[in-house]
Amino acid sequence: MSIEPYPGDFVGLPQVSYEARVDGIAEPGEVVWAWIPFEEDDTRGKDRPALIIARDGPWLLALCVTSKDHDRDAAQEAADGRLWTDIGAGGWDPAGRPSEVRINRIVRLAPDAVRREGAALDRATFDRVIAEMVAAKG
Repeated sequence: MSIEPYPGDFVGLPQVSYEARVDGIAEPGEVVWAWIPFEEDDTRGKDRPALIIARDGPWLLALCVTSKDHDRDAAQEAADGRLWTDIGAGGWDPAGRPSEVRINRIVRLAPDAVRREGAALDRATFDRVIAEMVAAKG
């Protein structure tokens, strides 16, 4: 049973924890696949990987993951309000491509909307992503 309706993206800084276990239950520190609402219209979205970073009541809080390299267009992305950081390759991408995570948008996911676990991020990378997210949301 999905949680309805989408209350919008999380604002502020959540209480983050690392609980990755890759046991079939989506937990902070894991990259999962789920339907992610578009920022400009949360009634539309697409299936994509997301890094779970925390919980907010019944919701999982996540950062969007992409295999698109934003290093080349970092200035344009930042001008459009999107900040990314590299997380390397992992089991969430079947092609093994390096990925980036958006550090300045926290989306809410209903736990039962998570389609599958991709992989756990190592603790050092997770901690770096969180530190960059905190600095970006400053």
